[in-house]
Amino acid sequence: MYRLVGRPLAPGQRLLLAWGLIAFCPAPANAQAQGTAGRQDPSAVQVDAQPEDPDYNGDDFTRPQRSVEFRPGYRTSSGSASQTDRWIEKLRYNSKLDLGGSWKLGYLVQVPIVEKTTTSFDPPGTSRDAGLGGAIAQAALIQTISRNWAYGFGARFVAPGEDLLGSGKWQVMPGFGVRYSFLQFGPDTYFVPVVRYAISVAGDPNRRNISEPQIAPTLNLGLPDRWFVTLYPSNDIRINFGDPISGQTGRLFLPFDVAVGRNVTDKLVISLEAGVPMIDAYPVYKFKAELRLLLMF
Repeated sequence: MYRLVGRPLAPGQRLLLAWGLIAFCPAPANAQAQGTAGRQDPSAVQVDAQPEDPDYNGDDFTRPQRSVEFRPGYRTSSGSASQTDRWIEKLRYNSKLDLGGSWKLGYLVQVPIVEKTTTSFDPPGTSRDAGLGGAIAQAALIQTISRNWAYGFGARFVAPGEDLLGSGKWQVMPGFGVRYSFLQFGPDTYFVPVVRYAISVAGDPNRRNISEPQIAPTLNLGLPDRWFVTLYPSNDIRINFGDPISGQTGRLFLPFDVAVGRNVTDKLVISLEAGVPMIDAYPVYKFKAELRLLLMF
């Protein structure tokens, strides 16, 4: 199995290091002026988040941008017999292809590097694994209907990952999303619910079969000085129709999931996401935190 060379920084250091940049890196004066102008005259802003919209943070499913992302994160889960902690470092490339008219094709590729520690309670013991998690490829066909409305549909494909670091199954996830922009508050305030359905299609026959809607009712709120708050930036609401997992008492996982971030420049976005369960009849995690550094080009 592939092994990582060295160890990542201690828990919390990677998140705090880059998160600190948000507070201490002032936005350029010209970018702040452009952002203010965009809020004062929403009708002058294009919905495709061109340079006239410097406050766009790249979180809108219907407005893909050419960018690269680094997403270090941590999540923990536990049961009656063990606790599992994962450090996950995601490398993502996003892009788009303009098809003419109001149509475009958005696509992304993501590779996760995972360090997993499992602590058993009875008998006590600890095991560690590190390597590649389930790599992702996604494509979506998107149409912009008006300055307020857009929609898109497509599919995501997920690889099994190494050993116990992924699901052990190949997955296909058809998905659909709709966006409404609240232009009266600025182009960076929008609601874009996205639903995808994860289905396992092949892989290790000894691993659980997956049949799971994954929902993200994403609401992005633009704030002064190029800050933003995003509710449910990830598809973390889950309903399990597949094989049950250890500790499951129902089908629903409903977390409180929020991100806070800032457009440091017109091209650089930094945010920190955190999630905790409110309903975990289908346990997915006990806590998660993910730092996001996005560079548009």
